[in-house]
Amino acid sequence: QVHLTESGGGSVQDGGSLRLSCVASAHIYSGCNMGWFRQRPGLEREGVALVSVDSSYTKYAGSVKGRFVFSRDSYKKSVYLQMNDLKTDDTAIYYCGAGGAWELVPSAFSCWGQGTQVTVYS
Repeated sequence: QVHLTESGGGSVQDGGSLRLSCVASAHIYSGCNMGWFRQRPGLEREGVALVSVDSSYTKYAGSVKGRFVFSRDSYKKSVYLQMNDLKTDDTAIYYCGAGGAWELVPSAFSCWGQGTQVTVYS
């Protein structure tokens, strides 16, 4: 049973924008903090952004703060990551995650999507 499904990845030039989407199953969306993570080539998975289950709080990694915006849509059971001013260092596979702890670390998340590739070229 698939709980999280990402979409919206692609290739974009340095300075461009992309919007990632993640559709969650109902019980996942209503009960979990949601996060976006990424795995850059040769590196471990890292946290990008986190939004609380009630959308009251967000947290961003320092490397994306001011450029990325995380939002939730309760009607569509979806979360989004608007990525602006993209840089080549943002090239990675991006994963949507669901979990209970308010920590932007992969170990705090128990449910994952399949990932979507984002490539930023100069």
